[in-house]
Amino acid sequence: MMADSIRVVVMTVSDRCSRGEAVDESGPALVAMMQDDLGATIVGTRCIPDERGLITAALRDWAEPANSVDLILTTGGTGLSSRDITPEAAMEVIEREHPALLDLARLRCLESTPMAFLSRGVAGIRGRTLILTLPGSVRGATETLRALRDVLPHAIQTLRGDPTDHERP
Repeated sequence: MMADSIRVVVMTVSDRCSRGEAVDESGPALVAMMQDDLGATIVGTRCIPDERGLITAALRDWAEPANSVDLILTTGGTGLSSRDITPEAAMEVIEREHPALLDLARLRCLESTPMAFLSRGVAGIRGRTLILTLPGSVRGATETLRALRDVLPHAIQTLRGDPTDHERP
């Protein structure tokens, strides 16, 4: 386990939830998983509409070094509808893409549901912050996160600059 807990932001991207027409269930489910499974510290939560400029601004803000956020999880906006633009917004912010993380999650979720491959979620890094865009349904978001929980601590530790075997002379 890591010496310092993983500092996480969970951001729900949903027109309906942001207008108060629906209750956000996915964001709180991700918060609970991160706290219960990985002992994470939740730095913030937010619910915003499916608006590209709002998504990119929020991601940039949370990834600022002064905020010391290790991981930003978004839920929602990764599907096939015309309003699902979270991956595109995230790619405007991401400096280094890491497609293998969500490829791994989709493969691990395949046995449970082939629908995992309908998510267009992306993963990448801005500064020392890992950004993962997860599906909007509670099941999709939690299964995807569950599929990655064994690799996330090492990923965060590496992003923090902690020494690992491959960095030793």
